Amino acid sequence: MPHPLRASAPAIRLPALVLAAAFSLLTATFSTFGPAPLLAAAGKGPDTVADAAERVMDAVVNISTSQNVAASRSVPQPQLPPGSPFEDFFDEFFKRRQDDGGEQRSRRVSSLGSGFVIDPSGLIVTNNHVIADADEIFANFNDGSKLKAELIGRDAKTDLALLRVKPDKPLTAVTFGDSEKLRVGDWVMAIGNPFGLGGTLTVGVVSARNRDINSGPYDNFIQTDAAINRGNSGGPLFNMEGEVIGINTAIISPSGGSIGIGFAVPAATAKPVLAQLEQFKEVRRGWIGVRIQPVTDDIAESLGLGKPRGALIGVVSENSPAAQGGIKAGDVIVKFNGRDIKEVRDLTRTVADTMADTEVEVVVVRKGKEETLRLKVARMPEDDKPETAKPAAETQKVAPRKALGIELSAISDELRKRYSIKSEINGVVITGVDASTPAADKGLKAGQVIVQVGQEAVASPADVEKQVDALRKQGKRSALFLVSDGEGKQEFVTVPLN
Repeated sequence: MPHPLRASAPAIRLPALVLAAAFSLLTATFSTFGPAPLLAAAGKGPDTVADAAERVMDAVVNISTSQNVAASRSVPQPQLPPGSPFEDFFDEFFKRRQDDGGEQRSRRVSSLGSGFVIDPSGLIVTNNHVIADADEIFANFNDGSKLKAELIGRDAKTDLALLRVKPDKPLTAVTFGDSEKLRVGDWVMAIGNPFGLGGTLTVGVVSARNRDINSGPYDNFIQTDAAINRGNSGGPLFNMEGEVIGINTAIISPSGGSIGIGFAVPAATAKPVLAQLEQFKEVRRGWIGVRIQPVTDDIAESLGLGKPRGALIGVVSENSPAAQGGIKAGDVIVKFNGRDIKEVRDLTRTVADTMADTEVEVVVVRKGKEETLRLKVARMPEDDKPETAKPAAETQKVAPRKALGIELSAISDELRKRYSIKSEINGVVITGVDASTPAADKGLKAGQVIVQVGQEAVASPADVEKQVDALRKQGKRSALFLVSDGEGKQEFVTVPLN
């Protein structure tokens, strides 16, 4: 299996995942996408896509880029044995080359990708990795014309870029369709510039939706088996009406070649990003100031949710929109601004897509009951790190006690020093865990601080025991612990009560 490759950007962590990047004419390392559609296996496909293709073909462009890359022309000096008769000769030879400034030269590197026109005045969409680090960008059109392109803005988190050209006459443009209406099995067609061959069309089906390939925080890719190859990056994925429902971006491949698993950024994700790039030349994402984690089966049972849903709030940053709106650690957000939140990624994308200063309604489940809160979304800061909670009063030192195989102690100065626990962190310190207990299996260990049990704050080992007993009496099968490390990073952990 090859190492994942990405042009001028962090590698995707999914094994054998490579970006369908711009086809390098020289040495650029870019890779691409999926196989020919399996029409025989999928049954009878569309009779023809010629009419739709004819309408949109001229809107798809080849993106060519070039950049100057420093290239060393130096030749390593040979290692000669001391006292060799050639030692002085070679020393003088290489010294003259350095004095002449002849070691560093530059060379021109070119690459190719795809894009498409979304406005007749000259707006063009492509992938960020297609134009990354380029000194010059050109759009090559289906009629053979070529225009220099200006970069308006880019967004590395969704791998999108917006370009502008200045045509003499209005360009053929395409429109976005509703990617939310896509179903697995719907026919799609991809048009792009595979291997520098110019406008090439392939047809396939939607293989899956909402794929997370660990390429970024907002992954929800459309998976398709439409054949996509080197140079297709940034090209459009169309529905049968000729509407763009995705931007081809990545593949899984064991060899860098096409095996039929390609990924496209959905139109629903791309449209708000491109609108902000056009307006602000950057993306201004929404932010509410929380740290979240998935709702597992155990957590859902502990919180009385029935089945897993929503996003569990682990940390609320002080003075953040979430704090000001009344959101608390332990809440589960199940709806945000009218959109259902089924899992963590839904909340991440929904908040990011919300413009700053927008007032929204947030539905949370708190202690088994739904509550509706209101808050004003802020702009995501450059470094989104939650502020720590204010220190509470020092608790009285008591002897260690045990609950559920966990040795517990009240926080003291000695324990803070021993486990490097920050002064603003309060709760009950874990000083030991029996290796054979479920608590150990859940990852609890000495040095962690239990902040809550069953969504109730605890300040002493007695508080922990009291909450565990109360949960048992309620018929709960597990206890929900909010646990912090010494630095203040918190997470919820469920510990079986058996």
